[in-house]
Amino acid sequence: MREVVILIPDTEPEQNVEIEVRINGRSKTLQYRVELLTWEGSSPTPEEKFSVLKHHIDAYDKDWELVEIGIPETEKIPLVFRRNSQSENQA
Repeated sequence: MREVVILIPDTEPEQNVEIEVRINGRSKTLQYRVELLTWEGSSPTPEEKFSVLKHHIDAYDKDWELVEIGIPETEKIPLVFRRNSQSENQA
């Protein structure tokens, strides 16, 4: 799938964003979910952060795919997931 960058208004974490696009006259709704993964502990090492991030992604709902890992902050990292096309067709 080709990607188009669209700026959206700031959203609260843990919210879904639906974007409707029209391609050759056919309408399709894309669903995205923005999450903030917070680090546990006072100052985790880079290895601990990687482990937490990997575990979170591996255990995530398989109806959603990771599309972006944001810039890590001191206490958290933003993640963007997109609902799989197969899941949309089953819903």
